[in-house]
Amino acid sequence: MEDILRIENVKKIYKDSAILFRKKDNLALDDVSLTVKKGEIFGLVGESGSGKTTLSNIILRLVKETSGKIYFKDKDITEFSKEELKEYRKNLQVVFQNPYQALNPKKTIGFSMREILEIHDIGSEEERNEKLYEILEEIEMERDVLGYYPGSLSGGQKQRIAIASALLINPEFLIIDEGVSALDVSIQAQILNLIRELQEIHHFTTFFISHDLNVIAYLCDRIGVLYNGKLVDLFRTEDIASDDRNEYTKELFKSIRI
Repeated sequence: MEDILRIENVKKIYKDSAILFRKKDNLALDDVSLTVKKGEIFGLVGESGSGKTTLSNIILRLVKETSGKIYFKDKDITEFSKEELKEYRKNLQVVFQNPYQALNPKKTIGFSMREILEIHDIGSEEERNEKLYEILEEIEMERDVLGYYPGSLSGGQKQRIAIASALLINPEFLIIDEGVSALDVSIQAQILNLIRELQEIHHFTTFFISHDLNVIAYLCDRIGVLYNGKLVDLFRTEDIASDDRNEYTKELFKSIRI
């Protein structure tokens, strides 16, 4: 498989001037290099503060790297103009831990989802409705949910809608940042299975971020392990128990539910 995303020697340093008369640098990412292959589900695992979300935000261009390069489909996104960034962001969508970041609590589900299609000038009103009905069927939800407000849905239902909303503009690359960590284990499995099913339908690439190796190992094809801003391991999921694994990965592996 060809690489869709290539990260080369990315470093991120945050300047901390909160301490009077003294500046302290926080090295959030330290020379991180990895590739994500087109059509795969790549998992990035690490504890809180390891740099996972910083890397995600750099890919999304919400944060600028201190040094290093990132290539999307062989194009250097760190040098993109505003117009190039606008086009790039059409190819990427993100699903967060809290689905309220994608859903307006004061608007119905239907309003929020139709607004996405309208903003991107996708289809006529009839075509937009058909697209909504189609994606609702794919996430196994009834059409009447379009008239509901987010507060009336369960956590699992909200996350299904958040994922469906992210797919409305047919992105090539989907970032899911702690997308199931707030859900019960039984609901987590349902959402993870749904992600796999949707990927087979829509053929997008997934960059899945989690602190939970159980979740990562269940879903992902390959796994990268971040520890204190460094990528300390990178392997195919079937090789997770190999003796070649980094010591930190081995400690994480002990937590996996058999």
